[in-house]
Amino acid sequence: MKVSPDVLQVLDNAQTDGPRLILAGTLDRKLYLDTAKVLEAAGGKWNRKAKAHLFEGDAADAIETLILTGEVTSTKQQFGYFPTPAPIAQQVMDLAYIEPGMRVLEPSAGRGALALAAVRAGAVVDCVEIQPENANALTAERERNITVLVADFLTTDPQPVYDRVVMNPPFARQADIAHVKHAWQALKPGGRLVAVMSAGVTFRQTSAAVAFRARLEALGGELHPLPEGAFKESGTGVNTVIAVLPKPAA
Repeated sequence: MKVSPDVLQVLDNAQTDGPRLILAGTLDRKLYLDTAKVLEAAGGKWNRKAKAHLFEGDAADAIETLILTGEVTSTKQQFGYFPTPAPIAQQVMDLAYIEPGMRVLEPSAGRGALALAAVRAGAVVDCVEIQPENANALTAERERNITVLVADFLTTDPQPVYDRVVMNPPFARQADIAHVKHAWQALKPGGRLVAVMSAGVTFRQTSAAVAFRARLEALGGELHPLPEGAFKESGTGVNTVIAVLPKPAA
């Protein structure tokens, strides 16, 4: 069941408290009925006494799924590690303009789809990956131009030593925005960050999303929409874009 942009905006503005979801403001009848239909399909039942839609689990998690995918699905999805399909990895490389000898960072590297593509372009790549099994799989590639640190990237202290950052961070609860913001600090002046992100960064009105768009505009950055189903082979229907954030030269 596809969800219209108008309904997605209403859901993004809704307030949640545990299993409770409360719609904000006054909606016209059609928009309210369309929204109520989506909420019911997603498992939210109107409760007159609570004056809210009630979910069996956490309402914020249910709404996050709707916003990330743009549809109601019958299976709960988690938006952590999804390997970057080869065509998207190539598009990231094309936008990153990697040159031989460049030093590149891939945070939250997974099994290194982007890191390996960067090495093929002639770069030397440092990776950070939180899951040991993924880090071990990447190390097993025995690629001498890749180093792997097992750590939560958000706990690291980025230093501005990289020419490029290429990344496909986790999306849940706007984690992609937090990861991109943290990773941008690792760029040298004149560097360039290219990230796969949730398409929610293009329309959400949360403080994090609004601040991200303002920062992107101030930097002269770009957003490149990816087609629906771009990550289908990786097991998710999340809607995605590629963000490009340059760092001004000193």
